[in-house]
Amino acid sequence: MKTTSFLLLFIMFLTSSLLAETPQQEGHRVFEEMDRRDQGFGDVISRQEMVLRNKHGQESLRALRMMILEGHDDGDRMMIVFEKPMDIKGTALLTHGHIKRDDDQWLYLPALGRVKRITGASKAGSFMGSEFSFEDLGTQEIEDYTYLLLGKEEYQGAEMFVVERIPADKKSGYGRQVTWIDQNEYRLHKVDFYDRKKTLLKTLTTSGYKRYLDKYWRPDRFIMVNHQTGKSTQINVSDYNFQTGLKGKDFTKNSLKRIR
Repeated sequence: MKTTSFLLLFIMFLTSSLLAETPQQEGHRVFEEMDRRDQGFGDVISRQEMVLRNKHGQESLRALRMMILEGHDDGDRMMIVFEKPMDIKGTALLTHGHIKRDDDQWLYLPALGRVKRITGASKAGSFMGSEFSFEDLGTQEIEDYTYLLLGKEEYQGAEMFVVERIPADKKSGYGRQVTWIDQNEYRLHKVDFYDRKKTLLKTLTTSGYKRYLDKYWRPDRFIMVNHQTGKSTQINVSDYNFQTGLKGKDFTKNSLKRIR
Protein backbone atom coordinates (compact mmCIF):
# COMPACT_ATOMS: atom_id res chain seq x y z
CA MET A 1 0.00 0.00 0.00
CA LYS A 2 2.84 2.37 0.84
CA THR A 3 4.45 1.71 -2.54
CA THR A 4 1.14 2.23 -4.31
CA SER A 5 0.47 5.47 -2.43
CA PHE A 6 3.92 6.82 -3.23
CA LEU A 7 3.55 5.91 -6.89
CA LEU A 8 0.11 7.54 -7.03
CA LEU A 9 1.43 10.73 -5.42
CA PHE A 10 4.34 10.81 -7.83
CA ILE A 11 2.02 10.43 -10.84
CA MET A 12 -0.24 13.19 -9.50
CA PHE A 13 2.76 15.48 -8.99
CA LEU A 14 4.11 14.71 -12.47
CA THR A 15 0.70 15.33 -14.06
CA SER A 16 0.21 18.65 -12.28
CA SER A 17 3.71 19.75 -13.29
CA LEU A 18 3.01 18.96 -16.92
CA LEU A 19 -0.31 20.84 -16.83
CA ALA A 20 1.07 23.91 -15.06
CA GLU A 21 1.37 27.01 -17.22
CA THR A 22 4.73 28.58 -17.87
CA PRO A 23 5.14 32.30 -17.06
CA GLN A 24 5.04 32.92 -20.82
CA GLN A 25 1.73 31.09 -21.16
CA GLU A 26 0.29 32.84 -18.10
CA GLY A 27 1.20 36.27 -19.48
CA HIS A 28 -0.33 35.41 -22.85
CA ARG A 29 -3.49 34.13 -21.14
CA VAL A 30 -3.95 37.43 -19.26
CA PHE A 31 -3.99 39.39 -22.52
CA GLU A 32 -6.19 36.80 -24.21
CA GLU A 33 -8.74 37.18 -21.42
CA MET A 34 -8.56 40.97 -21.63
CA ASP A 35 -9.20 40.73 -25.38
CA ARG A 36 -12.03 38.20 -24.95
CA ARG A 37 -13.89 40.47 -22.53
CA ASP A 38 -13.79 43.35 -25.01
CA GLN A 39 -15.14 41.45 -27.99
CA GLY A 40 -18.48 42.35 -29.55
CA PHE A 41 -18.50 46.14 -29.05
CA GLY A 42 -19.01 46.71 -32.78
CA ASP A 43 -17.89 50.32 -33.06
CA VAL A 44 -17.31 53.31 -30.82
CA ILE A 45 -16.87 57.06 -31.26
CA SER A 46 -15.29 59.18 -28.53
CA ARG A 47 -14.55 62.89 -28.18
CA GLN A 48 -11.29 63.78 -26.52
CA GLU A 49 -9.23 66.70 -25.29
CA MET A 50 -5.47 66.37 -25.68
CA VAL A 51 -3.31 68.42 -23.31
CA LEU A 52 0.37 68.76 -24.24
CA ARG A 53 2.71 69.90 -21.44
CA ASN A 54 6.37 70.80 -21.83
CA LYS A 55 8.95 70.29 -19.10
CA HIS A 56 8.13 73.73 -17.66
CA GLY A 57 4.44 72.89 -17.32
CA GLN A 58 3.24 75.10 -20.17
CA GLU A 59 0.17 73.67 -21.90
CA SER A 60 -1.37 73.58 -25.35
CA LEU A 61 -4.82 72.12 -26.02
CA ARG A 62 -6.27 70.14 -28.88
CA ALA A 63 -9.71 68.68 -29.52
CA LEU A 64 -10.22 65.49 -31.48
CA ARG A 65 -12.54 62.59 -32.06
CA MET A 66 -11.66 58.93 -32.36
CA MET A 67 -13.63 56.30 -34.24
CA ILE A 68 -12.98 52.56 -33.96
CA LEU A 69 -14.55 49.73 -35.96
CA GLU A 70 -14.12 46.26 -34.51
CA GLY A 71 -12.42 43.76 -36.80
CA HIS A 72 -13.54 40.16 -37.17
CA ASP A 73 -11.35 38.40 -39.73
CA ASP A 74 -8.53 40.92 -39.21
CA GLY A 75 -7.60 43.70 -36.78
CA ASP A 76 -9.63 46.76 -35.79
CA ARG A 77 -9.76 49.96 -37.83
CA MET A 78 -9.31 53.37 -36.23
CA MET A 79 -9.57 57.00 -37.29
CA ILE A 80 -8.39 60.02 -35.27
CA VAL A 81 -9.49 63.46 -36.50
CA PHE A 82 -8.37 66.80 -35.04
CA GLU A 83 -11.08 69.47 -34.70
CA LYS A 84 -9.14 72.23 -32.88
CA PRO A 85 -7.06 74.38 -33.10
CA MET A 86 -7.75 75.71 -36.58
CA ASP A 87 -4.19 75.29 -37.85
CA ILE A 88 -4.44 71.49 -37.58
CA LYS A 89 -8.19 71.05 -38.06
CA GLY A 90 -8.91 68.13 -40.39
CA THR A 91 -5.58 66.42 -39.76
CA ALA A 92 -6.42 62.73 -39.52
CA LEU A 93 -4.71 59.43 -38.76
CA LEU A 94 -6.10 56.20 -40.21
CA THR A 95 -4.99 52.81 -38.87
CA HIS A 96 -5.82 49.40 -40.32
CA GLY A 97 -4.87 46.81 -37.74
CA HIS A 98 -3.71 43.36 -38.84
CA ILE A 99 -3.36 40.11 -36.95
CA LYS A 100 -0.58 38.47 -38.95
CA ARG A 101 1.38 41.48 -40.19
CA ASP A 102 2.23 45.06 -39.27
CA ASP A 103 -0.54 47.65 -39.09
CA ASP A 104 -1.06 50.04 -42.00
CA GLN A 105 -1.17 53.74 -41.05
CA TRP A 106 -1.80 56.89 -43.08
CA LEU A 107 -1.69 60.53 -41.98
CA TYR A 108 -3.71 63.16 -43.85
CA LEU A 109 -2.29 66.69 -43.71
CA PRO A 110 -4.92 69.17 -45.02
CA ALA A 111 -2.38 72.00 -45.36
CA LEU A 112 -0.56 69.90 -47.97
CA GLY A 113 -3.67 68.20 -49.32
CA ARG A 114 -2.03 64.81 -49.33
CA VAL A 115 -2.00 61.47 -47.52
CA LYS A 116 1.32 60.31 -46.06
CA ARG A 117 1.95 56.65 -45.31
CA ILE A 118 3.57 55.90 -41.93
CA THR A 119 5.98 52.99 -42.28
CA GLY A 120 8.75 51.12 -40.49
CA ALA A 121 10.83 52.98 -37.94
CA SER A 122 8.83 56.19 -38.49
CA LYS A 123 6.05 54.63 -36.39
CA ALA A 124 8.23 55.28 -33.35
CA GLY A 125 8.02 59.01 -34.05
CA SER A 126 5.86 61.48 -32.13
CA PHE A 127 2.22 61.76 -33.18
CA MET A 128 1.46 65.45 -33.78
CA GLY A 129 4.02 66.61 -31.20
CA SER A 130 2.52 64.53 -28.39
CA GLU A 131 4.24 61.95 -26.19
CA PHE A 132 2.20 59.25 -27.94
CA SER A 133 3.91 57.67 -30.91
CA PHE A 134 2.21 56.36 -34.05
CA GLU A 135 3.05 52.92 -32.67
CA ASP A 136 1.14 53.66 -29.45
CA LEU A 137 -1.92 54.41 -31.56
CA GLY A 138 -1.82 51.08 -33.35
CA THR A 139 -4.51 48.49 -32.68
CA GLN A 140 -2.48 46.43 -30.20
CA GLU A 141 -3.37 42.95 -31.43
CA ILE A 142 -2.36 40.02 -29.19
CA GLU A 143 -0.12 38.60 -31.91
CA ASP A 144 1.95 41.81 -31.91
CA TYR A 145 3.84 40.71 -28.77
CA THR A 146 5.31 37.87 -26.77
CA TYR A 147 4.41 37.78 -23.07
CA LEU A 148 5.85 36.92 -19.66
CA LEU A 149 4.06 37.05 -16.32
CA LEU A 150 6.49 38.78 -13.95
CA GLY A 151 4.29 38.42 -10.88
CA LYS A 152 1.28 39.80 -9.05
CA GLU A 153 1.21 42.90 -6.87
CA GLU A 154 -1.03 45.63 -5.50
CA TYR A 155 -1.31 48.89 -7.41
CA GLN A 156 -3.74 51.74 -6.70
CA GLY A 157 -5.48 49.57 -4.10
CA ALA A 158 -6.18 46.65 -6.47
CA GLU A 159 -4.48 43.31 -7.11
CA MET A 160 -2.72 43.33 -10.45
CA PHE A 161 -1.09 40.98 -12.91
CA VAL A 162 2.32 42.38 -13.91
CA VAL A 163 3.08 41.22 -17.44
CA GLU A 164 6.05 42.00 -19.63
CA ARG A 165 5.45 42.13 -23.35
CA ILE A 166 8.05 42.30 -26.10
CA PRO A 167 7.07 43.75 -29.50
CA ALA A 168 7.38 41.24 -32.33
CA ASP A 169 8.16 44.06 -34.77
CA LYS A 170 11.94 44.47 -34.97
CA LYS A 171 11.42 48.11 -36.01
CA SER A 172 9.45 48.91 -32.85
CA GLY A 173 10.65 51.90 -30.86
CA TYR A 174 10.42 49.79 -27.69
CA GLY A 175 12.64 47.06 -26.34
CA ARG A 176 10.06 45.95 -23.77
CA GLN A 177 6.92 47.05 -22.00
CA VAL A 178 5.75 46.22 -18.47
CA THR A 179 1.99 46.30 -17.93
CA TRP A 180 -0.28 46.33 -14.87
CA ILE A 181 -3.72 44.70 -15.40
CA ASP A 182 -6.26 44.30 -12.61
CA GLN A 183 -7.19 40.74 -11.70
CA ASN A 184 -10.89 41.49 -11.25
CA GLU A 185 -11.94 43.07 -14.56
CA TYR A 186 -8.77 42.72 -16.66
CA ARG A 187 -8.38 46.47 -17.28
CA LEU A 188 -5.06 48.04 -18.22
CA HIS A 189 -3.93 50.56 -15.57
CA LYS A 190 -0.28 51.25 -16.29
CA VAL A 191 2.44 50.62 -18.88
CA ASP A 192 6.16 51.29 -18.53
CA PHE A 193 7.77 51.66 -21.96
CA TYR A 194 11.49 50.93 -22.34
CA ASP A 195 13.51 52.05 -25.33
CA ARG A 196 15.66 49.78 -27.49
CA LYS A 197 18.50 50.14 -24.96
CA LYS A 198 16.07 48.84 -22.25
CA THR A 199 16.09 52.23 -20.49
CA LEU A 200 12.78 53.49 -19.07
CA LEU A 201 11.37 55.94 -21.62
CA LYS A 202 7.71 56.62 -20.87
CA THR A 203 4.90 55.65 -18.51
CA LEU A 204 1.23 55.52 -19.43
CA THR A 205 -1.41 55.53 -16.68
CA THR A 206 -5.18 55.24 -17.11
CA SER A 207 -7.97 56.16 -14.68
CA GLY A 208 -11.67 56.88 -14.37
CA TYR A 209 -12.92 53.59 -15.76
CA LYS A 210 -16.64 53.37 -16.51
CA ARG A 211 -18.68 50.45 -17.83
CA TYR A 212 -20.69 50.84 -21.04
CA LEU A 213 -23.46 48.54 -22.32
CA ASP A 214 -23.07 46.66 -19.01
CA LYS A 215 -19.89 45.05 -20.35
CA TYR A 216 -17.20 47.27 -21.87
CA TRP A 217 -14.84 49.18 -19.58
CA ARG A 218 -13.25 52.41 -20.81
CA PRO A 219 -11.08 54.98 -18.95
CA ASP A 220 -11.78 58.70 -19.19
CA ARG A 221 -8.17 59.76 -18.67
CA PHE A 222 -4.83 58.73 -20.18
CA ILE A 223 -1.54 60.31 -19.10
CA MET A 224 1.71 59.59 -20.93
CA VAL A 225 4.86 60.90 -19.20
CA ASN A 226 8.20 60.98 -20.99
CA HIS A 227 10.87 60.44 -18.33
CA GLN A 228 13.71 61.40 -20.66
CA THR A 229 12.35 64.78 -21.79
CA GLY A 230 10.11 65.80 -18.89
CA LYS A 231 7.17 66.31 -21.28
CA SER A 232 3.73 64.75 -20.90
CA THR A 233 0.47 64.36 -22.78
CA GLN A 234 -2.91 63.94 -21.12
CA ILE A 235 -6.05 62.77 -22.93
CA ASN A 236 -9.42 63.45 -21.33
CA VAL A 237 -12.37 61.60 -22.86
CA SER A 238 -15.73 63.36 -22.56
CA ASP A 239 -17.92 60.53 -23.83
CA TYR A 240 -18.01 57.17 -25.59
CA ASN A 241 -20.82 56.27 -28.00
CA PHE A 242 -21.06 52.60 -28.93
CA GLN A 243 -22.67 50.86 -31.90
CA THR A 244 -23.21 53.99 -33.98
CA GLY A 245 -23.35 52.19 -37.32
CA LEU A 246 -19.83 52.80 -38.61
CA LYS A 247 -18.86 50.78 -41.69
CA GLY A 248 -15.67 49.74 -43.40
CA LYS A 249 -16.14 52.47 -46.03
CA ASP A 250 -15.70 55.04 -43.25
CA PHE A 251 -12.10 53.86 -42.80
CA THR A 252 -10.53 54.13 -46.25
CA LYS A 253 -7.73 56.36 -47.53
CA ASN A 254 -10.25 58.25 -49.65
CA SER A 255 -12.38 58.94 -46.58
CA LEU A 256 -9.43 60.76 -44.98
CA LYS A 257 -9.76 63.70 -47.38
CA ARG A 258 -13.54 63.87 -47.00
CA ILE A 259 -13.70 63.76 -43.24
CA ARG A 260 -14.42 66.94 -41.27
